[in-house]
Amino acid sequence: MKTYFFLFLTLLAQGLWAQTQKATEVTRFQVKEAKQGVAVDATFFYVINNTSISKHTKTDGKTVKTWSDSTGILKHLNSGLIIGNRLYCAHSNYPNKPMSSSIEVFDKNTLAHIDSHSFGFFPGSATWIDFHEGHWWVAFANYSDKNSDGGRDNRWTTLVKFTPQWQQVASWGFPEFLLQSFAPKSTSGGTWGPDGKLYCTGHDKPELYVLQLPERGSTLVYLQTISTPSEGQGFAIDRTYKKEVVVWGITRNDNFVIQSRIK
Repeated sequence: MKTYFFLFLTLLAQGLWAQTQKATEVTRFQVKEAKQGVAVDATFFYVINNTSISKHTKTDGKTVKTWSDSTGILKHLNSGLIIGNRLYCAHSNYPNKPMSSSIEVFDKNTLAHIDSHSFGFFPGSATWIDFHEGHWWVAFANYSDKNSDGGRDNRWTTLVKFTPQWQQVASWGFPEFLLQSFAPKSTSGGTWGPDGKLYCTGHDKPELYVLQLPERGSTLVYLQTISTPSEGQGFAIDRTYKKEVVVWGITRNDNFVIQSRIK
């Protein structure tokens, strides 16, 4: 009881208790491969699994192209991002240790693998990627369970800002409230919204968390929680909508891809 009362006081102090936005489902498609995340462009959505990608029409969910890794090199593709004709996917060797991560790049038209950027051994597993205001943004997850590496728990989860040439510029930690919500896992999806705010998910809760960069200090600022029909993991904001936030996410247990609108 004391814990809930403390949480209430914390939210009240931050002016967050009155926030009532939620994501309302628009449509859903069942795709058996939906396990890790989804990316989206104007016409298609792209379902990302550990070692495979499938491309589907947004109108009816029909599969138009598939790809799977035949090398055995890729272990854990996470979220994806479409820029131009390229699909960028965060990748890690999760659950292996020491943690190692890369960005794997695919031709969105053919799904052929065309490029790779390696972070090598990095203090965290890359779970999501975005490109915003001329910089790359990558989240590196740490865990508070058996997947902890080097004794780091999920408090070590970090958002890192890079130049287009992958030089690190700055990094931020996540607020304690979110880390408790993520626990024992970490952030699994994230992107900058059209409103200039940062949206992210945890591992499995049906929630989106809204953040912003701090004016000072090194911890992201929590703004609000939005309930969603999708459940954590990698998600995408549909950039074809300019005046509203439309989200594509997944459910892992029954393998649905869900489009929803935040109001």
